[in-house]
Amino acid sequence: MKLNIALLAGDGIGPEVIDQAVKVSDAIAKKYGHDLSWTPALTGAAAIDDCGEPYPDSTHDVCVAADAVLFGAIGHPRFDNDPSAKVRPEQGLLKMRQKLGLFANVRPTFTFPSLIDKSPLKRERIEGTDLIILRELTGGIYFGERGRKDNGNTAFDTCTYTRAEITRLAKKGFELAMTRGKKLCCVDKANVLESSRLWRETVQAMEKDYPEVTVSYEFVDAVAMRLVQWPNSYDVMITENLFGDILTDEASVISGSMGLMPSASVGEKARLYEPIHGSYPQAAGKDIANPLATVLSAAMMFEDFGLTQEAQDIRDVVNKSLAEGIVTEDLSEGAKAYKTSEVGDWLAKNI
Repeated sequence: MKLNIALLAGDGIGPEVIDQAVKVSDAIAKKYGHDLSWTPALTGAAAIDDCGEPYPDSTHDVCVAADAVLFGAIGHPRFDNDPSAKVRPEQGLLKMRQKLGLFANVRPTFTFPSLIDKSPLKRERIEGTDLIILRELTGGIYFGERGRKDNGNTAFDTCTYTRAEITRLAKKGFELAMTRGKKLCCVDKANVLESSRLWRETVQAMEKDYPEVTVSYEFVDAVAMRLVQWPNSYDVMITENLFGDILTDEASVISGSMGLMPSASVGEKARLYEPIHGSYPQAAGKDIANPLATVLSAAMMFEDFGLTQEAQDIRDVVNKSLAEGIVTEDLSEGAKAYKTSEVGDWLAKNI
């Protein structure tokens, strides 16, 4: 298979972890006879420094022309510490999602056999956890009307959803549940929010089209509690943008490290794959960041192109690296810590 992949390394540790995902992907391509073409483009703080925009048109053109986008991370402390900054790296991420139509964030949460005791949660609570959270990405409070009034002393952010936006995400949720455990949980706050009531009635109306799927409806505050008590009771969750942002980060610690969890953001045509961690600027340039989440994001990319054995090979070699202690300092616990680049080299060699 011939694939053209846009490579958006971004900021902080993004370039370092992306390099390892490219190594592993190229090793897979060589093993199975695929032809991968990588096209780099700027985004985030790096793009602001270059042209003043966090997601320039030139980068968008590269993404539109590609079969998929492999993305690192966005963010820089000089913007975080400047509340008056008019242009921020994170604006590039929102703009990219909107312009590419990436309306669904697919966030798996699972455990690794060799790391199950590194989780902050007890083994008996997390064994068997294998869930996916589908977060709506291009609507809700992040894209609603916002502003200040009363001489800047009152601020407002508006959460707005259309039935069509909810339907297209819920459809992906139902379809995904049909390929898994046939359980779907709609997470909302329908006892308080009108937008949540629209979510609930829309999903309820769709149940008849998927009679094999068992659907539950839970308030987001209850899910936040149950997610750390019984995460293995969930299969597929669907939720709006803000709730999903919070719950997916909560779920990420179940595995034992945010540096291990991959994700995908998909639309009707575009596909983007990225680790869930941020740019971690404190580690940038030190060759110490954990690249496994980015490598596993590449595995999701291969899977979505129907290359299931290739994806499984990546997951297998990642599990092997964890079992044999070929890990970066965040997982080494006093044993030898390998450099980011060394982990990538080891993974590629073992593929």
